[in-house]
Amino acid sequence: MPRATKIVATLGPASSTPEVLERMLRAGVDVVRLNFSHGKAQDHIERAQLVREAAQRLGKVVAIMADLQGPKIRVGKFAEGKVMLENGQSFVLDASRAEPGDLQGVGLDYKELPRDVRPGDVLLLNDGLIVLTVDAVRGEAVHTTVKVGGELSNNKGINKQGGGLTAPALTAKDMEDIKTAASFQCDFIAVSFPKNATDMEMARQLTTVAGEPWRHRPALIAKIERTEAIPNLEAILKASDGIMVARGDLAVEVGNAAVPALQKRMIKMAREMDKVVITATQMMESMIVNPVPTRAEVSDVANAVLDGTDAVMLSAETAAGKYPVETVEQMAAIAMAAEAAEDVTLDADFTNKHFGRIDQSIAMGALFTAYHLGCKAIIALTESGSTALWMSRHKIHVPIYGMTAQAISLRKMALFRNVSPLLIPGYRDRDEALKEAEALLVEQGVLRSGDTYAITCGEPMGHPGGTNMLKVCRVA
Repeated sequence: MPRATKIVATLGPASSTPEVLERMLRAGVDVVRLNFSHGKAQDHIERAQLVREAAQRLGKVVAIMADLQGPKIRVGKFAEGKVMLENGQSFVLDASRAEPGDLQGVGLDYKELPRDVRPGDVLLLNDGLIVLTVDAVRGEAVHTTVKVGGELSNNKGINKQGGGLTAPALTAKDMEDIKTAASFQCDFIAVSFPKNATDMEMARQLTTVAGEPWRHRPALIAKIERTEAIPNLEAILKASDGIMVARGDLAVEVGNAAVPALQKRMIKMAREMDKVVITATQMMESMIVNPVPTRAEVSDVANAVLDGTDAVMLSAETAAGKYPVETVEQMAAIAMAAEAAEDVTLDADFTNKHFGRIDQSIAMGALFTAYHLGCKAIIALTESGSTALWMSRHKIHVPIYGMTAQAISLRKMALFRNVSPLLIPGYRDRDEALKEAEALLVEQGVLRSGDTYAITCGEPMGHPGGTNMLKVCRVA
C-alpha cells in the first residue's frame, strides 16, 4: 500500500536549494507551500520554478500551495528590538504612535484595534505567551495592564480572546500576491483569516480574474484560525475547495483545550462535504532543532491521520529547521504506521446514503465493489479529478489511482488522501484508455497477472463530470 496521507512542506531558507528540495520530495513531500508572509514576489516565482523542475527530474507529481499573508494584526517595532514586560505594569498600544516602542508602549500595524476593543477585553500577543487586559480606550491609544508578562519583540501578532477583530481577510497585498501566484499557475491558494463564506467568495472572484490570462483556476483552501469562522464552518466549506485546521491562531482565540475537538469536527465535516482538509501548526515543532520528534508529536500526527485528514503540514520545521529532510521522513513513517492500524467502516459510511449524481454513484460503487472483491487497485480515469476526490472521502485499504491528461487536475489530486495521481494521454477511445491504464499499473508493479482491479471512466471520453461506467477487470 502506498502512503495515503499526504505531506505539505513549507519552503524557506533551509530547503530552497535544488539538492535539499529533491531529497525532501524523495522523502515524501506531495505539496510544497510558499508562505507569502515572507519574501518578495520574485522569490516565490523562483521557488515555484525550483519545485516544478525538481518534480520533473524525479518524475513525481508535486502541487504548489500559495499561502496568503492576510491582515497584519501586529505590534510595531521597538527602539531596542524588544522589551521585557512585567506582570501588573501598564502598557499602551497606540495606533497613532510613529516613534519606536519602549517599556511604556508601542505602535500598531493594525490601526483599527482601538475601535475593535473595549475595557475588559483580553489581548493575547506573541501566540498567547503575553496576556494584556484592556483598561481603557482613549482616542487611538489602547491602555492595558500586563497579566502575563514576558519578552515582546518587533512585529509580534495580536489576537483578541474570543475573536472580534474586524480586519478583512483579503488585503491589498493579498490581491497582488494572488496575481503573482496565478502567474506561475499555483495549484492551491490558502486564504488566511476568513470569517465567513463571503470572504472565500471574494477570493474566488479575485483568483478567477487573476488566472484568466492563463485560463487557470487554482483550488481555494480556507484557513480556519478565527473564532468567527467556527459557527460559519459549513458555509465556508461550501464556498471553498478545502480547509486548513490552522491550530496556532485558532488556539490563541478559542483556547488550547478546545482545539483537539474542533480539529476532529472540522476533519469529519470536510470529508462528509467532499472537501479536502489539511492539519497544520507545530506538528513536528521540536525537529526544528532536534533530529527526532517528541512522543507527543508522534501521537499528534498519528491522531490527525486516524481522524482522516488528507494532509499533515510542516511549517518552520522544513522552512528554517536544521533537519528538513529527516522531518519529512519521520512524518511519512508515522503516517504509514497509523494508516496500518485504522479501521475500515465503508459499509457503515454507505448506510442511508443517497447519491443524486451518476458520476458520484459510480465512484461509490467502485469503492464498495473493490473493497468486497479484494481488488488490488481502483483506477479513476478523470478529467477534473472529482471522481477520485469522492472515492478518497472514505477509508478503504485499496489504493486509488487518479489518471488524467489534465496537468492541473493531476497536481490537485496530489492532495487527495489515498489517491496516487498519474498522467496518461488524452484518449478518445474508451478501450484504448482502459488498456493503457492497466498497462501503466502493470509497468509500475502495482498489478500482476491474475490481479483484479476496478476502473471507472466516462463515455464519451474527455468530458468533465461524465463518469458513467464501472468495470471490474482481471489482469491476463
